[in-house]
Amino acid sequence: MSDVDAIHALVQKRNQLKTEIAKIIVGQDDVIDQIVLSIFSGGHALLVGVPGLAKTLMVNTLAQALGLDFKRIQFTPDLMPSDILGSEILDENRHFKFIKGPIFSNIILADEINRTPPKTQAALLEAMQERAVTIAGHNYKLDLPYFVLATQNPIEQEGTYPLPEAQLDRFMFAIKLDYPSFLEEVQVVKNTTSDVKLTINPLFSAEEIIEYQHLIRRIPVADNVIEYAVTLVSKTRPNNPLSNDYVKNYLDWGAGPRASQNLIIAAKANAAFHGKFSPDIEDVKAVATGILRHRIIKNYKADAEGISEEMIIEKLL
Repeated sequence: MSDVDAIHALVQKRNQLKTEIAKIIVGQDDVIDQIVLSIFSGGHALLVGVPGLAKTLMVNTLAQALGLDFKRIQFTPDLMPSDILGSEILDENRHFKFIKGPIFSNIILADEINRTPPKTQAALLEAMQERAVTIAGHNYKLDLPYFVLATQNPIEQEGTYPLPEAQLDRFMFAIKLDYPSFLEEVQVVKNTTSDVKLTINPLFSAEEIIEYQHLIRRIPVADNVIEYAVTLVSKTRPNNPLSNDYVKNYLDWGAGPRASQNLIIAAKANAAFHGKFSPDIEDVKAVATGILRHRIIKNYKADAEGISEEMIIEKLL
């Protein structure tokens, strides 16, 4: 199949995927779009939302529709790295045998990642970056595609271990999950209080998703689009000549080069999902908020005046 035909096939498959997910998940189109963009771009996502908004159900449904393995890890203060990576045990023949932990799956839901100590967070983040883990001197490759969706609860911050900025930067998207609208919540209640069981049909295989990830990487990008993305990221840095007074007033720290890379890869995926053979500036704008939101650090003045990250990004587009 040529790349042109593959992009047409991807558009159809993506529409089917959204229809399949909609059997179980009501609304949340933007959230699902950004998670799917992240998976097909080969990145990871951080999901910020209050409890009870069906984050686990959403990821489980998505994994089924993509034909991938799914594991959920509930992060707690007493969780050790070996609890997620796996450990070596002595078998009946007195030989060491490695028992794989839950991290060995295609899609990992890392629930409340800020509840666990830095040592365990670091173990997960190594797996995210390297697509491999090292245990007792042995290196174990993880199955591809590999996608981590970590969740954070924005309400309770007592007794948590916030992710440092360098670790936040490893997530391609930070996605905000809001409450459903009134009509959506009515539909959720109707769907979940009946005895009807819906089945999700797998639309992809792991090999197909890897092929589409390579296809998205091959999409050409015009220099002016790359320059727009780099300029946008440069504007978030208060000491940069390109930044404006708004940024200098409200930001302490801006985004790094990984933001520019992620903007272009996500823009390529966004263009492919809409049947375009090369991304334009509108594609960069479409993904900018999710990619920059967790990479800019507001100062006390922004907090005092109720200025959100989204409002700052809006001023830069």
